Amino acid sequence: MDIKEIQNLIKFVAKSGASEVKLEMDDIKITIKTGSDDKGESTTYVQQIPMGQAHVAQAPAPVAAPIVASAPAADENSKYITIKSPIIGTFYRKPSPDKPMFVEVGTSIKEGDVLCVIEAMKLFNEIESEVSGKIVKILVDDSSPVEFDQPLFLVDPS
Repeated sequence: MDIKEIQNLIKFVAKSGASEVKLEMDDIKITIKTGSDDKGESTTYVQQIPMGQAHVAQAPAPVAAPIVASAPAADENSKYITIKSPIIGTFYRKPSPDKPMFVEVGTSIKEGDVLCVIEAMKLFNEIESEVSGKIVKILVDDSSPVEFDQPLFLVDPS
């Protein structure tokens, strides 16, 4: 199951109104719990079970769908959109060490453009833009660890 399928599952569960969904397959367990308040937030835990060691529990890694959210209400940043990390892992600004950066400050982007990759459990996940605009600020250094929902980029949508 790849990150896109997990994100689609999270969106589906959030829209369905279910409070909790558990999915277990051969090598993966997913639990999605939606918030009981009116925010519509959801929490997802993905747990991979090593082959042949199904009885050993690993710490679940939180993963969730929202990649784009409104910027904080700070005066100077209120007109920008914040693109946040959908997963925890290591943030990379380029596809490989010998390739150019995906985006720089001032780069115009459109929906579907790859902004960066985040390595999680030896898988490189391309993070695509869900908005069009211009990169105003890059908030994370290359090769840095990132947390779920950590701001990565500020985008001016105008």
